[in-house]
Amino acid sequence: MLKQIKYFQAVVRCNSFSEAAEECYISQSAISQQVQALERDLGVTLLKRENRRFSLTPAGEHFYRQSLLLTADFERLCKETAQIAHGDDFTLRIGYLKGYGGTEFQKAVAEFTAKHPDVPVDMKIGNHEDLYELLRTNNVDLVLNDQRRAFSNEYVNTVLTTIDCNIEISARNPIAGMGYVNADDLRRTPCILIASKEQQENEQSYYREIYGITSSVIFAEHLEEARLMVVGGKGYLPIEGGALPAQYAETIVRLPLCRNKTPIHRNYCAFWKTDNSGFYIEEFAEILKAQFDKTE
Repeated sequence: MLKQIKYFQAVVRCNSFSEAAEECYISQSAISQQVQALERDLGVTLLKRENRRFSLTPAGEHFYRQSLLLTADFERLCKETAQIAHGDDFTLRIGYLKGYGGTEFQKAVAEFTAKHPDVPVDMKIGNHEDLYELLRTNNVDLVLNDQRRAFSNEYVNTVLTTIDCNIEISARNPIAGMGYVNADDLRRTPCILIASKEQQENEQSYYREIYGITSSVIFAEHLEEARLMVVGGKGYLPIEGGALPAQYAETIVRLPLCRNKTPIHRNYCAFWKTDNSGFYIEEFAEILKAQFDKTE
């Protein structure tokens, strides 16, 4: 019933079944059925439906307000229970996508550690597949990662932002004056990807299949190394997130990356296992989401 209550809260909060369904990552018909099932279980009508509009009944208004208090108490109970179980030995283990160029993650870590100075934070960096494997095998609690798979009910999938994809290229390269580039425009210019040796093949396959990149590929271990390769004219770097750092303003140009003249977008998400929710994990996710909201 708790899940049905949360669906009901989403419908009321969004004032729309379709928007609530999108927020909860289920279909509109499914969320409508869940709310109806909740009404049947309670034996009362919560929503008065009129064509495509609805309003809260008096019973619905009461249930909605009290249910917010109920779910807040439940989440607090989960956190307190986890704290008792973990004791003072709890360490928040978080993973960070090494090729992401924004600063939201670092700011979230700074805010969290200032609020909880006694909670150790263990950070790991990696490519998409590295982070997915760490999360799948319970070696991290939460990761900031790009979305490459359909969302799974096994995980909490919080979309942090949807970002236009860009490339960074040497300001001396004539391509820098194009305004935007299609992947096909870059077929004779090497692509610089950030990947460990173990993930080089996966990264190359992903960029070829999803981005349409067919140029030769060279690899860097981290973002700073990749940008120095760009400055040296070795190739271009696909990049998302954040502004170009000031120290590269005169040597690197950032251009929108398109496929058939259509901008390419990518979702960045916070992922954690549904059976590992509560305690500091959800709090860090909220802080991280707030940092992304500030930059939009």
